[in-house]
Amino acid sequence: MEMKDIPFGTTDWSSIERTEHKGERGAAYWRTREFGGIRVRMVEYTAGYLADHWCEKGHILLCLEGELHTELKDGRTMTLKPGVSYQVADGADAHRSYTPTGAKLFIVD
Repeated sequence: MEMKDIPFGTTDWSSIERTEHKGERGAAYWRTREFGGIRVRMVEYTAGYLADHWCEKGHILLCLEGELHTELKDGRTMTLKPGVSYQVADGADAHRSYTPTGAKLFIVD
């Protein structure tokens, strides 16, 4: 990822329109900004959320609140709590997330 032609700026995430993305169970609410082809999101998952697909997109993801479980297609499972992040490249490890309690995340992809 190359970051260029992005002037200094700040984002008040509460002012960004929220979009709903239904999971197999529950919903994800995204607030999204784009910076030169880089997508930056503040995402909130409802309690009981389960993704409806295996994702192969690369992300850098930081858990801000709650607890997020990420299952890899090969059977491994990772648990993120506030202050814990993961990173994965495009096409590297198919993954999907779920949360029993709900979670708030900051994601760059």
